[in-house]
Amino acid sequence: MNNEEKALSLLGLAYRGRNLTSGEDQVLDAIRSGKAKLVIVAKDASDGTRKLFNDKCTYYGVDIKIWGTKASIGHAIGKETRASIAVTESGFAGKLVTLMEE
Repeated sequence: MNNEEKALSLLGLAYRGRNLTSGEDQVLDAIRSGKAKLVIVAKDASDGTRKLFNDKCTYYGVDIKIWGTKASIGHAIGKETRASIAVTESGFAGKLVTLMEE
């Protein structure tokens, strides 16, 4: 199992454990409220979406990763497609960052 598969599996686990939120409005709420520990935006998200989340995460001091595709992220969490997700638990966030950077 490669690191991308491990990260996608971990995203699914975080989602089932309710340590992850998805959908643009919910992710923005998690960033603003300080609950988001890591925001992941799909590589194939629109330029506007990437800019929006990059700006919000920079302003609020939240880690952000541009990673995966909308389809792969959506599949991992049991949704059709997701351009953005927020991990709300620091343990999951740390492990995901490690897997994404290797």
